[in-house]
Amino acid sequence: MDILKTAALKLGIKLSPHQLEQFEIYNREMVDWNTRMNLTSVTGYDEVQITHFLDSLTVVLGLQEHLIDNKPRIIDVGTGAGLPGIPLCIATPDIQLILLEATSKKVTFLRYIADKLGLNDVEIVTGRAESIAQDEKYRETFDIVLSRAVAPLAVVAELTLPFCRIGGCFIAQKKDDIRKERADAAKAVEILGGKFGEIVDIKLEEFTDNRCLVIIDKIGETPQKYPRRPGVPAKRPLF
Repeated sequence: MDILKTAALKLGIKLSPHQLEQFEIYNREMVDWNTRMNLTSVTGYDEVQITHFLDSLTVVLGLQEHLIDNKPRIIDVGTGAGLPGIPLCIATPDIQLILLEATSKKVTFLRYIADKLGLNDVEIVTGRAESIAQDEKYRETFDIVLSRAVAPLAVVAELTLPFCRIGGCFIAQKKDDIRKERADAAKAVEILGGKFGEIVDIKLEEFTDNRCLVIIDKIGETPQKYPRRPGVPAKRPLF
């Protein structure tokens, strides 16, 4: 994990030998399980370190102030193979992490790998964001909401902001020019109780595209009717 070890230092993260071994195990198990189920299209050893692990760790640039709190409560919506949640948990173990995933096969992998890595403060929830966000156990209870989902901000905002407590934030990982996408999402963010915060540019030579973190602060309650029923946010975004 030399590539990850060196690049993580640029983010202010010094990975211990134990943490590097956890990443090694995570990589090995993810690639192995990928032969039996569709977890990822990226399986090359060096590529995984950058495309999956380092990219996941860039979210620390958007949540520095929250990590000084006592065990911030974080949810990774649509986590898939555990990205960005599991890399973040390995690198910053003093967090409470919820991994939300709708596909049962991927949930089986998540439970296996969380146990294999000894991640004790990780809860794995099966279900769609549209449904789980209506559960009072999870609704507006998180300090930080993460999602690596490839979907327009207007869609992702409806699936994530209902989880976020007032005073917390949603961090979206984006690339390339996001000005139009941000403008299209303005109405949705306002309706859902959010407000656009800063945009943090990811300036690492390991990435050749223009990556950034779009931070949306939660300033008001999300109306109870949101998110709408499963599938509707993607079909009819709140433009």
